[in-house]
Amino acid sequence: MQVPLYQAKADFFRMLGHPVRIRVLELLQHGPVPVRDLLADIEIEPSSLSQQLAVLRRSGIVVSIREGSTVRYALAGGDVADLLRAARRILTELLAGQNELLAELRQADSAPPVPPPAAHIGGQLARYSAGVVEPGGRS
Repeated sequence: MQVPLYQAKADFFRMLGHPVRIRVLELLQHGPVPVRDLLADIEIEPSSLSQQLAVLRRSGIVVSIREGSTVRYALAGGDVADLLRAARRILTELLAGQNELLAELRQADSAPPVPPPAAHIGGQLARYSAGVVEPGGRS
């Protein structure tokens, strides 16, 4: 039985759902990178990087290239770089919207508080000042 397209897409995005994997893909956008350079840039344990690279390699999104004793990783295709650029554009738009909301909230916080109308304080203040209620609440 074939997996529905929406399920395949969900699995794909789940595979991308780790910060180390995203960082690796970002670093590979400009061409193949040796594992030692990935380790230096990401600053994680070699075993953790190896696990994340294996996930990316099994998914087919990256390829490994052995050159003597050096192993380099590269994106399997340019579409991954396009996807990362699209994600940056989307996040930029979302964060810009949040900044606008934050500015509105800050502006609202800097405005002086509006006191409630006197009639809303139990109705007593308005009636008291009109002489209808005596101090102590008796009318």
